[in-house]
Amino acid sequence: MTTATSPTGSNPFAALTAGTASSSNNSTSSSQVTTAYNTFITLLTTQLQHQDPLNPTNTDTFTQELIQLSGVEQQLTTNQTLSSMNTDLSTITQANGLGYVGKTVTASGSTSPLQNGSAQWDYTLNSPAKDVTLTVKDSSGNTVYSTSGNPASGQHSFSWNGTNSDGTTVSSGDYTLGVSATDTSGNPVSTTTSMVGKVTGVDTSGGATQLAVGDIQVPIGNVTAIN
Repeated sequence: MTTATSPTGSNPFAALTAGTASSSNNSTSSSQVTTAYNTFITLLTTQLQHQDPLNPTNTDTFTQELIQLSGVEQQLTTNQTLSSMNTDLSTITQANGLGYVGKTVTASGSTSPLQNGSAQWDYTLNSPAKDVTLTVKDSSGNTVYSTSGNPASGQHSFSWNGTNSDGTTVSSGDYTLGVSATDTSGNPVSTTTSMVGKVTGVDTSGGATQLAVGDIQVPIGNVTAIN
């Protein structure tokens, strides 16, 4: 009988384990590691079946091969553990997002949905202003409503009843608030705007939790307050 050989020389498993290690550094999938493990077992069994009784496998070489087999087993176990942890993390993340459903949240952004006939925002003036103009635009950028705002420095709330300047009720959809402010010298005053709306759903399909506020997707990290 002849001894099973490999292009790697005295160790027929070196190429296989090296390939597995290299792949594991690139997030090897569990199926890839399982295939490598099964191939490893087949090679080891074949070597033992076909070794020359008068010239058996060197014990040091055999021990090294068993150590390499153990490494493949550990990689397989690690991948299974990581997969389980990822599933658990996804479940926890989704559960956290579900706690927002039905709540009214404030989040960074200037676009709010028209919900139950109204849309809401918060806006902040970083310093006092003389004139403040609030402009509501539809998704096409058309101005549907404008009014004056509070000129005091600090945070203010604005609720729009969903009617245009003529008093006509507009269609449902997403609307954007623009804030223009100037001081007594006519210089612009810095402002920030936040959207306010009720959470109607949660989406974790992309790996990150997105809150559905109407049809607007709000990253959970953008939420600044729960009202």
